[in-house]
Amino acid sequence: MNAKSARLRRLPVIGAVAAGAVLLLAGPASAHVSVQPGTAEKGGYSTIAFKVPNEKDNASTVKLEVTLDPKHPLASVMPQPVPGWEVKVEKAKLDKPLQMHGKTIDEAVSKITWTGGKIEPGQFQQFPLSVGQLPSDADELVFKALQTYSDDDVVRWIDPSKPGGGEAEHPAPTLKLVAKGAAAGKGDDHHDDKTSGKSADGKTESASAASDKSDGGSDTTARVLGVAGIVVGAAGIAFGVMAGRRRSA
Repeated sequence: MNAKSARLRRLPVIGAVAAGAVLLLAGPASAHVSVQPGTAEKGGYSTIAFKVPNEKDNASTVKLEVTLDPKHPLASVMPQPVPGWEVKVEKAKLDKPLQMHGKTIDEAVSKITWTGGKIEPGQFQQFPLSVGQLPSDADELVFKALQTYSDDDVVRWIDPSKPGGGEAEHPAPTLKLVAKGAAAGKGDDHHDDKTSGKSADGKTESASAASDKSDGGSDTTARVLGVAGIVVGAAGIAFGVMAGRRRSA
């Protein structure tokens, strides 16, 4: 076998490897449990949602547990109903009571659990919350999330950020807090207990739909990269088969 024939035989393998590499790079773009939008204004109220993708091919997500940041308790936390899911809200006594609208609050929501539904393979679900009043003396709120699958596997999204800005293997969902007027996501200047906003044409859109728009770019990019990898691999395999047939002829 000459060198040219050997190179032709390796082309399908190279194409398949390239496709796999592109798919691996595309996957993590939307794989983590995250907070959408990722920022909110300090001292204000906001509607946020936990975006939970299903990472398995042979099991469904059947439970989500979210523990709120105990260092920064929130006086008001209200979940938006999610069709097919039941929600349980747990509260804990505060060591230091909060003052809100002239009232003293001595307990706050500490944990929220969603059960009863399913997130099938290849799908994701949003779990919206109306939260406030956000702290003015912190730069972020860190939530700890446990994602349970139908095969009893539990993924613990609780890892803190690595020094230097590196991403942990299972990063905890984090809401960045910014000065008023600097938030990239949607926030509420007044707490009206609503979980919908207005689009540019005046139509009402849900918190899930709004966050889907902001997160759509990364998901679309991942899909485009994945398709590109498959095309590269298929082209390599086809070229190798054709070359083999020519040599046989």
